[in-house]
Amino acid sequence: MSSNDDTTRHVPTRAAEIVREYGPFDGAERIHGVTHDGQRVWAATEANVLAFDPDSGQVVRRLDCAAHAGTAFDGTHLYQIAETRIDKIDPATGAVVASIPAPGNGGDSGLTWAEGSLWVGQYRDRKIHQIDPATGAIVRTIESNRFVTGVTWVDGELWHATWDGDDNELRRIDPDNGAVLERLELPHGIGVSGLESDGADLFYCGGGSSGKVRAVRRPKSATR
Repeated sequence: MSSNDDTTRHVPTRAAEIVREYGPFDGAERIHGVTHDGQRVWAATEANVLAFDPDSGQVVRRLDCAAHAGTAFDGTHLYQIAETRIDKIDPATGAVVASIPAPGNGGDSGLTWAEGSLWVGQYRDRKIHQIDPATGAIVRTIESNRFVTGVTWVDGELWHATWDGDDNELRRIDPDNGAVLERLELPHGIGVSGLESDGADLFYCGGGSSGKVRAVRRPKSATR
């Protein structure tokens, strides 16, 4: 544990339970962002965005679009970080219907949709920005003390992934002040390049250069 993690020493910590692995997928050397549309898991692979059935693991769609980092779904459209911008994509056709500047100007990582906003992880800046999906304007910023990759909201809980060497984790943080509330430690050497909840009991985690997506059990909370 690095020195900047001193404030997390007494935070509830448990081992992450990986319940399933998907991939590697043909033609996809890396997995970046991931999202879930209620039925399928979407994964960004640099050259395209693919969708797979989480029951069978079979790829059911591919969209030919740039996909370099986080992915999100607002109930109708996909949002995809592509270099220094965020593209709004029609998932039925793959057409880009709008674009906004990404807040990190190329240093962006995770992406998720919640409460009418996009939430964007800033990897090396160790921040999460809430942004206006129409303009890209930053509404507010939450600080972390670890590198931020994937970001997701579920049941009012804000979670983000860290990838900093070989010891990585999923963290639930206080959305008001960024304080770490809960930690899921991943097996040594497994990183997370993207993160999304299925809205229930699972997190889907992009596996970077492994080319895999991993399903991790979401821990039970006091309210579930």
